[in-house]
Amino acid sequence: MARAQHAAQAKVLTDIPNIGKSIAQDLIGLGVHTPAQVKAMDPIAMYDALRTPMGRRHDPCVLDTFLAAKDFMNGAAALPWWHFTPIRKSTLQGLIKTTNAKCEATA
Repeated sequence: MARAQHAAQAKVLTDIPNIGKSIAQDLIGLGVHTPAQVKAMDPIAMYDALRTPMGRRHDPCVLDTFLAAKDFMNGAAALPWWHFTPIRKSTLQGLIKTTNAKCEATA
């Protein structure tokens, strides 16, 4: 089957644009088994949970892919994962600033 054109067409993880077998296996390993679960997932939390046993993160492009998948499952048009790179960067920068502000307030 070709990739889903709309979220309602996605029956398995690999129907979601940008989700291939490897990323689908990563999601399954994190407890995300269905497209409906992708719709509800927190991409940043999923990416943070996706560490090797030695604490190494995956390539940040995996987070871009998670963001793209969630966006699609929430009704957006299918976009390539690299469209989400600037969104990831600005989101993570915002989280770092918020965390630093909280740390400074308690110091």
